[in-house]
Amino acid sequence: MAKKAKILIVDDEQDIVEFLSYNLEKEGFKVKTAFDGAKAIEKAKKFNPHLIILDIMMPEMNGIEVCEKLRADDSFKDTLIVFLTARAESFTQIAALDSGGDDFINKPIKPSVLKSRINAILRRHDDFKKMKGDVIKYGNITIDYEKYVVKVKKEKISLAKKEFELLSLLSSKPGKVFKRAEILSKVWGHEVIVGDRTIDVHIRKLREKIGSSYIKTMKGVGYKFEF
Repeated sequence: MAKKAKILIVDDEQDIVEFLSYNLEKEGFKVKTAFDGAKAIEKAKKFNPHLIILDIMMPEMNGIEVCEKLRADDSFKDTLIVFLTARAESFTQIAALDSGGDDFINKPIKPSVLKSRINAILRRHDDFKKMKGDVIKYGNITIDYEKYVVKVKKEKISLAKKEFELLSLLSSKPGKVFKRAEILSKVWGHEVIVGDRTIDVHIRKLREKIGSSYIKTMKGVGYKFEF
């Protein structure tokens, strides 16, 4: 990325902080670190990072509490917050997303995977989105948001209005897990009463039309778009 992203790493384990710092600085990112929640909030206010990598399990103030405090501050509304955790239980993921988190990176972390994961997450930030007007290409898929046109390998795909809106929402932030309630609210609106089954049907139809590999199911949480 031409512009250097600013990343704040927060973890009470020094070896993990050093590992992440070394590998991210090597890739050209500007990195700051903190070892507890209070320091994390203090440094975030001074550093104004694009991305915060935040451990969930920390003493005194855990990662979810830190995330809630940051999200309560409007100056961090565009900051990406990614949880670093060894816990993969769905209830932990739901609590983290409810607090305002954008994604997860699971321990242990492989250096070869770290760079691609961080770059993919950063593309959700307005400063790093690769856009040409209202047309964005994801792998073999091209989406023209203004003209409501989707192409797969240059072949135009016919989508119903809600199918397109659902795909537009999920693809607006690749890798972000959209919870079912958020999908219902943003695609169907509060005034329309539909069941969870409605989302599942539209997801199934989208997979049939664009391919099954792009939309991932996060069991008990929601869906995300990957390419």
